[in-house]
Amino acid sequence: MILQITSDAEADIVEGYWFYEKQLSGLGNHFRTCMIEDIESLAKYGGVHEIEHGCYRALSKKFPFCLYYSLHASTVTIIAVIDARRDPLWIRARLQ
Repeated sequence: MILQITSDAEADIVEGYWFYEKQLSGLGNHFRTCMIEDIESLAKYGGVHEIEHGCYRALSKKFPFCLYYSLHASTVTIIAVIDARRDPLWIRARLQ
């Protein structure tokens, strides 16, 4: 499958990077690497996840983040990469 990532999702990853980098030097790079691996796995597993708020939702393997994406034909579009600890109402509003 073809992978696309929106500018909003890219901004989410940058925000997560800085959050973790402030916690411990180098942790931001680990976060970014893990998110890229999780996104790349959607080329193989896109479409098998549950649908939440009108989007597929995949859970990150190492961080408490959710990857929200859409699937059209053979293209997976990453819409958002959101901290799962956020208020569910905020997440719903962000995805609409």
